[in-house]
Amino acid sequence: MAPGRVTLLEVARHAGVSRTTASFVMTGRRDMRISAEAEQRVRRAARELNYRPNLLARGLRTRLTHTIGLISDTIATEAFAGEVVRGAVSTALLHNHLLFIGETQGDAAVEKRLVQDMLDRRVDGFLYATMFTRETRLPAALRGHPLVLLNCRTRDHRTPAVLPDEFEAGRTAARTLLDAGHTDRIYVVGETTTNVYASRHRLAGITEVLTEARLALAGTIECLWWPEPSYEAVREFLKAGNGPTGLICLNDRVAFGAYQAIQEAGQRIPDDVSIVSFDDSDLSAWLRPQLTSVAIPHFELGRRAVELLLDGEHPGGVQLVAMPLRRRASVAPPGRSR
Repeated sequence: MAPGRVTLLEVARHAGVSRTTASFVMTGRRDMRISAEAEQRVRRAARELNYRPNLLARGLRTRLTHTIGLISDTIATEAFAGEVVRGAVSTALLHNHLLFIGETQGDAAVEKRLVQDMLDRRVDGFLYATMFTRETRLPAALRGHPLVLLNCRTRDHRTPAVLPDEFEAGRTAARTLLDAGHTDRIYVVGETTTNVYASRHRLAGITEVLTEARLALAGTIECLWWPEPSYEAVREFLKAGNGPTGLICLNDRVAFGAYQAIQEAGQRIPDDVSIVSFDDSDLSAWLRPQLTSVAIPHFELGRRAVELLLDGEHPGGVQLVAMPLRRRASVAPPGRSR
């Protein structure tokens, strides 16, 4: 015991109750009848004495350590996705749990060692997270332990997972242009290959909304999800004489490259071309005009995953988290400059 640490017995004496009564109050147990007045005295005594429970001793008795292990590839140190960690940490603390964070950088050997180290520390459960939404294969050592997937899923879908609702996000992006009056010459910019989870689901949502309105995409401008490839692709597209009125960029970095190409061509955003994007990264507020973007709800993803893990009765399958639209200045009715 640490020197000077207040014991539960001292709390009980200060409150004028038995140690058993104090223990039941401080652990939240309800299988012993305790008066409301006695419970208040115990909690007041704990506050006055600055009592802190001995979690190690409690863990030995209950086999719970009130700790959670977060295993990720790069999400822990990626500034853009740091809100996932903040959401998980703050929610764990709210429930009197601590979060151990381990990052693998995609190295299977490091991952195996991290999982084993956390098991050696007897964490109560795991979050397994990926930077990019995708299907993943779980480490064998995690089987049989309480587990929630964060921003990823397994092929059999039996493990509970928390994912952003990319399909509805695609619908939101398309509706944003339609609501502004765009009916044709709408293009998607980015890598639309079906093996990219976010791209596949965003494109499906976009297509569904346009189909419901008896419209269709004018086409896609294929490029990698980075500013330079986007700039090159959109520049060549415009040089070929194409005249889009609306671009749906598959992330904010793609939108950044598109901005440069459009402005270099002497066109104005949103007067000549409206742009809507995904992610709501810092870029969206830094660009001029500021970029309308569908946000990835990083904090909410982390929060929801911890809540699901601690619920204790989490079913398998996927829980989708809504992606809110951040309206800014990059969308206007078509032909406003004319």
